[in-house]
Amino acid sequence: MDVEAVLDDVFEKYREYVNPGLANVMRFAGFGNIEERAQGTRIYDLAGNEYIDCLGGYGVFSLGHCHPKVVEAVRAQVGKLPLSTKIFFNKPLADLCAKLASVTPGPLQYSFVCNSGTEAVEGAIKVARMYTGRRNFVATVGGFHGKSMGSLSASGRELFKTPFTPLVPGFSHVPFGDIQALESASDGETAAVIVEPVQGEGGIRIPPAGYLKAVRQLCDERGILMIADEVQTGFGRTGRMFGVDHEGISPDIMTMAKALGGGVMPIGAFSATPAVWEASFGQNPLIHTTTFGGNPLACVAALAAIEVFEEENLPARAADTGAYFLEKLRGAHARYPQAISEVRGIGLMIGTEFEVEDIGELVIGGMARRGVVAAYTLNNPRVIRFEPPLIITREEIDVVVQAFDEAVAEALEMLEGLV
Repeated sequence: MDVEAVLDDVFEKYREYVNPGLANVMRFAGFGNIEERAQGTRIYDLAGNEYIDCLGGYGVFSLGHCHPKVVEAVRAQVGKLPLSTKIFFNKPLADLCAKLASVTPGPLQYSFVCNSGTEAVEGAIKVARMYTGRRNFVATVGGFHGKSMGSLSASGRELFKTPFTPLVPGFSHVPFGDIQALESASDGETAAVIVEPVQGEGGIRIPPAGYLKAVRQLCDERGILMIADEVQTGFGRTGRMFGVDHEGISPDIMTMAKALGGGVMPIGAFSATPAVWEASFGQNPLIHTTTFGGNPLACVAALAAIEVFEEENLPARAADTGAYFLEKLRGAHARYPQAISEVRGIGLMIGTEFEVEDIGELVIGGMARRGVVAAYTLNNPRVIRFEPPLIITREEIDVVVQAFDEAVAEALEMLEGLV
């Protein structure tokens, strides 16, 4: 096979038929190769190059790539009934919703299964309005909840919102982690507060201790619903099954996606308490529907994935290896204080913030040339995120940190050469 010819062909098709701007950005950033296969923590391109995956599909590949239990569940289902007719009962859907009720915190009981995180947020917004009879929402600056119209309205970066105004009305934004600001913005017209336990696209930002508890208390006092967006933090990423578990609280509505599909199938879901459910689906069971959501193929993948999270105790593993990863990256911070402003994280959700955005871009490319995949956070381009599969080993982390260290040194030399 002429790899260069295939690469040129794909690049030109991206430019002609997919997204020319994205094609140029990917090539400039060092991701101009073609991914061919992946297994565990490794990605392999068409030329045979091997990469340690420290991006993890922005939280999708928490089990690694092609986990055998999830793959086998999908393989067994696909020849029987991959999509639901929507006419009869769907056993994989029933089993998955029952399982979600058992692993999510507190009184969350009913679930709506869809295809993605942004769909889950859209559904959460709708049922919150139905339950409260109110129209307004408070979200956070730097938060990210998706790019469909409702979830985009909740997201907190104007760069992605301004071209599509007017968005869904009724959304206001306050600084993340500031309970006083949240209190001032919430009133008798507020249907819900939507918050990530840790801001992912906002730059791996961790709120002050007690913040989520304070949000829960404020919502209870004012009759406001609390929506926890666990699309990126859910299923072990932060060292607990869910991010809210660190403070022992339960939201009224929780959104999930990414890791729920086990890295094999796209799937999203939102879960809610019986009271919230009764006010929406209890009044009209078809008030919110989906053609492909809850299909048997995705549901068996999710069921298998949750079993793996539990059987392999991956949340605890993420807490342990995440602490090791943080320690090693903070060593790099100490070596390059002129370039790195902060290293922060929880579990295997880690961000390194650079003094200037250009350094981060160069470091990402330098790491890719050294066989490590990472990327910046969408709402804060100065932050490189490390969200590897939860099965990553300490030995692999050592390789990643060495590549990071060398890439930072290389970037600084390049920038000094331009001065």
